[in-house]
Amino acid sequence: MFRSLRLFNYRTWFLGALISNIGGWMQATAQDWVVLTELTSNDATAMGLTMSLQFGPPLVLVGLTGWVADRFPRRRILFLTQGTLMVLSVIIGVLLLTGVMTLPLMLMFAAMFGITNAFDAPARQAFVSDMVSVEDASNAVALNSASFNMARLIGPAVGGILIVILGSGWVFIANAATFLAMLVALLLMREKELLPQVRSSSGGGGIIGGFRYVWSRSDLKVTFIMVFLIGAFGMNFPIFASTMALEFGKSADGYGLLSSVLAIGSLAGALMAARRARARVRVLILAAGGFGVASLVSAAMPTYISYAAVLVFVGFSTVSMLTTANGYVQTTTDPALRGRVLALYMAVIMGSTPIGAPIAGWVADTFSPRSAIVLGGAAGLTACFIGAAWVIASGRVKRHETQRFRLTLDETRPVSVIEQVEPIEFSDQAATTTPIRVARSDDSTPRRRKI
Repeated sequence: MFRSLRLFNYRTWFLGALISNIGGWMQATAQDWVVLTELTSNDATAMGLTMSLQFGPPLVLVGLTGWVADRFPRRRILFLTQGTLMVLSVIIGVLLLTGVMTLPLMLMFAAMFGITNAFDAPARQAFVSDMVSVEDASNAVALNSASFNMARLIGPAVGGILIVILGSGWVFIANAATFLAMLVALLLMREKELLPQVRSSSGGGGIIGGFRYVWSRSDLKVTFIMVFLIGAFGMNFPIFASTMALEFGKSADGYGLLSSVLAIGSLAGALMAARRARARVRVLILAAGGFGVASLVSAAMPTYISYAAVLVFVGFSTVSMLTTANGYVQTTTDPALRGRVLALYMAVIMGSTPIGAPIAGWVADTFSPRSAIVLGGAAGLTACFIGAAWVIASGRVKRHETQRFRLTLDETRPVSVIEQVEPIEFSDQAATTTPIRVARSDDSTPRRRKI
């Protein structure tokens, strides 16, 4: 489960990311609560607009951010983006403490966070593969998710308490301090132990190369569609949890507790993913269906305690799906195109929020928070149906060779990995073993490129 932690660089990264993520979740809780209660009068639509501005830039800038992640050293990119995010947090905290902050200003800063994160996310995701081998990449992605959700378990609860005790401005200042952990971690890394960053000699056709690569593989297309549906309509947890907390008569600490309870299931899902040898499509499909069912059940819960209890299963299924999708994309993508493909992936998962968050906020305001949650649950079931239909249509479901009533799923092996072929005999020379790159088009028969 923790095999990637044997590497010094990954251990350092994991610790720095954990501390930084705790601050990030504290700030996210504070930002949502400030928009909902301090800058507006419980306006979920304004909260959805804030999320749209924060998560929209990855979609708009996808053509540039993926190219940057593939073209320039990712460690240097992260120095720049993490430092910028730290400065933005300090500025917002000062504006809140001085009473100058307004909704238009908060919307502007949300957009600035979104632009910075648009460059940070694909570089950060691809950098994980620079620290570990191909065999450990799926495990490293899962442990990254575990770090994120361990922080989610702590950050929202601490943030909610600090809002009540100190005020929202100090939460932003505290988050700025946690960025130092990530910057120090990047400084301490042993550069010689990082894997060489693979670059395409022809540039891979820019973002068009990434689009073509994804479009040529039906498994990636289906994965992206499933992630988009749940990202747009199901992962609006700040809207769901905050409005449900108000419906149950709770304040900021009650909202923070719901976020932490959600993280319990999320952490469990991430650790389960870390135990698996590789990311599998079947887990992706089952997790999407589980998310849909758990969301529908949570919408029917009559009390705060029962709603919080069901959120454990919502968090488990959500992270199981997203971690599996992320790991599958990373481990089956051509290394020379990994940054661009991950930029497309992050654009889908983060860029879906500007579409779904305002809709979820409008549904919560017009009908009820429970109706918005039902919409998200329906999106999860739809994603599950699409994935299952693709598996059946692609001929991957087969009858077991020895058991008559048992079906098996034939999943494609990871592509774009360096494999060893049998020794090639040359005249008057010793046998030579030559590594080649194996690629598939639409998950069909492997096609060998030139050695």
